[in-house]
Amino acid sequence: MTDTDKIKIVFPVGYQVFHKKSVFNFQLNRWHSLGYTKFEDMKRVGQRITNFNDWKREMVRLAQAALCEKRYMDAAFHYRAAEFYILERSEEKQRMYDNFSECFYRAFKGEGIERFEVPYETVALPAIKLKTTGEKKGTIVIHGGFDSFIEEWYSPMRYFSEHGYDVIGFEGPGQGNALRKYGLAFDYRWEKPTKAVLDYFKLDAVTLL
Repeated sequence: MTDTDKIKIVFPVGYQVFHKKSVFNFQLNRWHSLGYTKFEDMKRVGQRITNFNDWKREMVRLAQAALCEKRYMDAAFHYRAAEFYILERSEEKQRMYDNFSECFYRAFKGEGIERFEVPYETVALPAIKLKTTGEKKGTIVIHGGFDSFIEEWYSPMRYFSEHGYDVIGFEGPGQGNALRKYGLAFDYRWEKPTKAVLDYFKLDAVTLL
């Protein structure tokens, strides 16, 4: 796949007012700021949301509309948004996560995403890797916050890979499939999963983000 074949990702500038309530406005900005959702969609859906039930319903509608138009990236992150405010241990939450994952990897199929299972304790940590498309300057390792999925960081990972870096992203305990597939609860001792990833990829000098 050439660069011209890749999905175009644009990082918008600024923090938008999509909703008067910060609990919704932050999440509407969250995936929009990483280039995954359209301004027009976030603005329109923000006007239709007054509570968490509205949130789920409207995000699923956006996802289904995007699927019909084969906009798999948009669909993925609309499902991710719908999943975010569904209570834990819900079959519906797992279904939304599965929809997100399926749409994400369908959207970016062929863009060189390598997937790994890094041995950790008695289970594994999910990881993805993008190799640089140019002369290698180094390696960057990325992970998100306590409620994030590593796929959310694909857009900055791709940017760095296009500018001379191999990039590895991983999910630690409490995140994404580390929690959903392997049942790993959050652990404040983040040096443990970080070391497991660095050892697995045989890295000793990296930039951590």
